Amino acid sequence: MRSDVSTPSSGGVAAPRTVQPNLGLELVRATEAAALSAGRWMGNLDREGIRATAGKAMREALQGVHMKGTIVIGEEPASAPLAVGQPAGDGIGGACDVALKPIDGSTLVAKGLPNAVSAIAIAERGSLLRAPVGMYAEKIAVGPDARGSVDVTDSVENNLQRVAFAKKVQVSDLTVVMLDRPRHEALMDQVRQVGARITILSDGDIAAAIMATLEGTGIDVMLGVGGLPEAVLAACALKCLGGDLQCRLWLRSRDDEEKARAAGFEDLRRVYGVDDLVRGEDVAFAATGVTDGEFLHGVIYHHFWAETESMVFRSKSGTVRHLNTKHHYALKSVEGAHRKVR
Repeated sequence: MRSDVSTPSSGGVAAPRTVQPNLGLELVRATEAAALSAGRWMGNLDREGIRATAGKAMREALQGVHMKGTIVIGEEPASAPLAVGQPAGDGIGGACDVALKPIDGSTLVAKGLPNAVSAIAIAERGSLLRAPVGMYAEKIAVGPDARGSVDVTDSVENNLQRVAFAKKVQVSDLTVVMLDRPRHEALMDQVRQVGARITILSDGDIAAAIMATLEGTGIDVMLGVGGLPEAVLAACALKCLGGDLQCRLWLRSRDDEEKARAAGFEDLRRVYGVDDLVRGEDVAFAATGVTDGEFLHGVIYHHFWAETESMVFRSKSGTVRHLNTKHHYALKSVEGAHRKVR
């Protein structure tokens, strides 16, 4: 979004200049709304209900954001309000691509487990890779101090040795975060063989990549196979933070190959870096914790008010904002935020 602000010229006559505010500070309202709604469902085992309430709350909040967005990473099915191709924003501001996930880790919320977040990102129109839901990729991600040291086509041992060298530590000092999946058993064995430590998440691709990038989480590397749409969202965050991520399509069958080609992927062995997944230079990312995690606390509910913790990143300004917000139900309408029973 652009607005004209007058500033005095050398001759004393006001001249217009263009100001581009940080839309991330508006986007965080959408992640907060989704988190406040979904957090009430923590531990009730209803994944579909959690996704539905989070999606509804985010969609309603996005209607007040000043942008002319088009969702390129969204929800399924195609008829969903936040599906790919749907508009986002009030249609007044600048045109942009929108990638969103009202809940990254619906299973985590359903089971009352940590590290569930709500996330959204925007970038210039046409700059985000189109990644259909259901496509998977091999991934590796690190923070700024190990940028340029990873290669998704190389062995686990070589990658961890280079990361350790870049961070000026021993391989045995590194902690690798991975999702708890049978497909990762061989990778886990390789990590153990070189002496690095492992921490396991049951779900939460986006959170895992950000944990490997931020200081203070105790995580050095994210490794494994996960959703390609989540890789695009994670790349938006890492582009703002100066982290590094590489991924390559993980194709299990001929059907997967045909689906990839139908989606426009010609070179099925191509390696995608952050700048391939997010080609724009003005990227904004916002995330709000739903359940407690390593980099964001979950929603805390009180009598008629609640607390959320969020982070907002922007690549153009290089800013990282950490927001602790109190929400009073009497002053705002957040679907499900004050719900006491189902």
